[in-house]
Amino acid sequence: MTVFNSKINPGSESFRKNREEMLAHIVHLQELNSRGAMISERRRPRFEARGQLTPRERLARLLDPGMPLLAIGNIAGYLLDNPDPEKSIPGSTIIAGIGFISGVRCVVVVDDSGIQAGSLTTAGGYRLRRAEEIALQQKLPFVHLVESAGGDLINYTVEGFSEGGALFGNLARLSKAGIPVISILHGSSTAGGAYMPGLSDYVIAVKGNGRAFLAGPPLLRAATGEIATEEELGGAEMHASISGLAEYLAENDGQAVQMCRELLHRLQWNKDCARPDRRAYREPLYDPDELAGVIPCDYRTPYDMRELVARVVDGSDFMDFKPRFGAATVCLQADIFGLPCGIIGNNGPIDPAGANKATQFLQLCDQANIPMLFLQNTTGYIVGT
Repeated sequence: MTVFNSKINPGSESFRKNREEMLAHIVHLQELNSRGAMISERRRPRFEARGQLTPRERLARLLDPGMPLLAIGNIAGYLLDNPDPEKSIPGSTIIAGIGFISGVRCVVVVDDSGIQAGSLTTAGGYRLRRAEEIALQQKLPFVHLVESAGGDLINYTVEGFSEGGALFGNLARLSKAGIPVISILHGSSTAGGAYMPGLSDYVIAVKGNGRAFLAGPPLLRAATGEIATEEELGGAEMHASISGLAEYLAENDGQAVQMCRELLHRLQWNKDCARPDRRAYREPLYDPDELAGVIPCDYRTPYDMRELVARVVDGSDFMDFKPRFGAATVCLQADIFGLPCGIIGNNGPIDPAGANKATQFLQLCDQANIPMLFLQNTTGYIVGT
């Protein structure tokens, strides 16, 4: 056992200053993360008038009670789609993360139709693609609660349009790999919004509200002269009885979510996968609450990455891999919640010795099937002779 001996004094002035500045940044980040929910909540009367749950209510009913959603890219797109810091919405028009549904770990994406009718922005496309990639790499079922006006044509960009091919290609790859792709069609979804259920393995459509079509009745009439209602063109009942798009028909949002939970329960996905041995968990010897004071907000102020690790890993106990070689690159072996992991961090720029050390450490962890945690804090590669 190699327990780290911390040199941080929680009573020092520098610690107090670091903590105050870091907590202020955390409060600001929390405010940014709540911005999308606040804007979407303004549309609650519209959802209620249609007999719908709000996007976040759908998500809350979908996830196992008391289980959180580990957000994917919740700050993605801030100042990208809109450069105004007071109006830009972090995370764009989707909610994405990893959560448990009927005891099954899944990647979940929710179209936030309370913001721009759930239209997919450039930043939203990046976030959605990343969620799909994680589902594919980790072999996790992909669940999408769909209600989207398709691509954001008001703020159209070439980058956003080109992103669509990757999004739809990933859905095909998931299905090819045998990973379940489930869509719940909650509301009106056009163009790209209709492609999502079209490329899913299982589709649950909500009667009366769920609709999927490439273009709505006005465009159909303008292009062909045909007059059709939204229900005739792409309603849930039509897709359940004529096109065959929908496997299941739900009376309302609540029933649709419950049907999704039942479906995942019946699929028994990854229930029989081998699980790593979990050792007994030990609380860190140093209070994790001290992390805000350990890390200075001024990136020019150095600190020992091991001080951070000592407040995260079990028992503040870790093995330092090649500590005297490539010393600016820190490679540690530790446990987190009883599970072994490799940790790579930085105490300075990356030099040739540090790069070789990290490469060997990664190879050894890969050989032992040990997951990696990267704590990135470096200015990059060292320059000069």
